[in-house]
This record gives sequence, structure tokens and C-alpha cells, in this order.
Amino acid sequence: MDKPKYTIHRRVPHRKGFALFITLSVLAVIIALTGILLSYFDEVRKDAETTKALIQGNLYYADIAKTFKNFKKKKTLYSTLYLMPVPLSSPDGRFSMLLKCRPLANGVNVNWLGLGNSQEMLEQYNAAQNLFDAISQTYNLEDAGRLQEMLVEEIGGKGKFVQKEQSRLRQKNGIISYKQFEGIISRYQLEVDDQKVSRVPWAKLFAFSSTAKVIDGDYISAELISLLFDIDFSTVKEEWVEGETKLKTFVQNMGGTYDQKLFTEDFLAESECEVQYGHADERFRFTFVDIQGEVKNFEFYGKQ
Repeated sequence: MDKPKYTIHRRVPHRKGFALFITLSVLAVIIALTGILLSYFDEVRKDAETTKALIQGNLYYADIAKTFKNFKKKKTLYSTLYLMPVPLSSPDGRFSMLLKCRPLANGVNVNWLGLGNSQEMLEQYNAAQNLFDAISQTYNLEDAGRLQEMLVEEIGGKGKFVQKEQSRLRQKNGIISYKQFEGIISRYQLEVDDQKVSRVPWAKLFAFSSTAKVIDGDYISAELISLLFDIDFSTVKEEWVEGETKLKTFVQNMGGTYDQKLFTEDFLAESECEVQYGHADERFRFTFVDIQGEVKNFEFYGKQ
């Protein structure tokens, strides 16, 4: 009798669903990585555009510096630039920029706060201290003593409150740019949690120079006149025109005292200029200073 024949069926694992699971998982990872890479490439692209804009800014700066150095009548040049921004563009319209300048000493030099032990500069120190006290009272700062301490330490060269990358001349003492000053204000605001400090128009009150010993009085702001001479701000704003009204006459008419040791009516060859220009449909900005015929301190501020 023949033995029955049996057909042996091998069980083949059902891998279709498993393979699909693997495929979807890998696809999800690839999509995620692609997103990260695209984000990274976008950042690289932005960095590349900023780098190109920086190079372009340096070229503009080199051309402007050369022109300014060769310009003999500096008083005429800057008296014009102080009044209004000057637009410049190439004949084909591909390149354009906006140039504006202001006196570097059109405020109380913040570095005078560090001259408390100097008899020679006593008037300057008193002017800076009186202004700082007036600011503290007018804007009701939370801890003016701490802010002044931070400023004086920075002026003395300790540099504890501003990272080195934020100051282009870290080796020199003093606060020599508004960017450097702004860094100290930000540190104070975080440390003390004083929101009122951001309401102070610092750039209209203080100047940031390592050399200025007098104030270019005819170009100071109405805010500074109000605080320095204790004159109602609305009155000053209505009557005062920077660059046209003479400070000495204005103060004397208001019953105030004009100090010849602090203010000058002569042209000071110390100016700060700002250039805004277009690149890749974006706007960028850089600044520089012209001190006694030396154009220097290029500072790039990036996209605006």
C-alpha cells in the first residue's frame, strides 16, 4: 500500500507590511533631515548675502574715505552733510546709497564721567555728572548709581560689561561708540530689570569720543538743551533749530549761562557718518568717523 503523499508548505514570513513600515520610517527621517538641511542652506545663503554686503560696504567706505581725505574745505563739506542726508547713485541705477553725517561732539562726552579726579577737566566732569543726574531724575531710573558705576568701569578700561566682539577698539580706554554704550545699557537693564532706561534718548544726549573736550553747541539736540539748562522742553523744541540757531544767543535769551569752556562756536573737524545702501533687495548700514582729516573706525551694522 502506497504511503500517502504529503505536500509540505513552508511558511513564508509576511514581509510586505514590515517593508512598508521601514520605507515610511526612512522617508520620515529623510524628510526631517531635508528640512534641517534646507534650513541650514537658507542660513548659509543669508550669511553669504551678508558677507557680500559687507564686502560691498567696504568698497563704498574706501571710496568715500578717499574722497573725504582729498576734500580740502571740510567745513563746507560737513556743514552741508549736517543739514540733510545726501542720496548718491550710479548712472545706471544699479548702486545707490544714502550718506548722512553729524558732529561727533554734539552731546556731552560720556567719557567725562570718568574725570572726577581731574582739576583740569572739572567743568567737563560737572557737566556730565549734572546731565546724568538730570536724566536719572527725569526718567526715574531704578538704580542710577549702578548704571553710573558700570559706565565708569567701562570708561576706565576694565571692559567687564561688553563682549570683545562688540567693540572694535577694545584695547583703548573709554566708550567710543554708541554701539558700545548700548551694550552697557542692555546689561544694566537685564541686571536691574529697569525698563525705564530704554525710554531715555541717549543718542541725543551723550557723545562718544576719545578726544572731544568741548561740545559743538550749535548742533546739540533740544532734549539736551532742556536738561542742561533746565528749560521747558516744549519751549526749546518750538524755538531751537539745530545747525541754524546759535546756542549762545538762545541760552542767553532764555536767561541761562553759556560756558565758553564747555561749548564752541568754531567748526570742529570731528564727524560721524552713516551710509545706508541696497544689496540683494535688502538695506544695509555702516558707520565711520572723520577726526582731524583721518577717516577711520568702519563699523558694519548688517541688515536694517
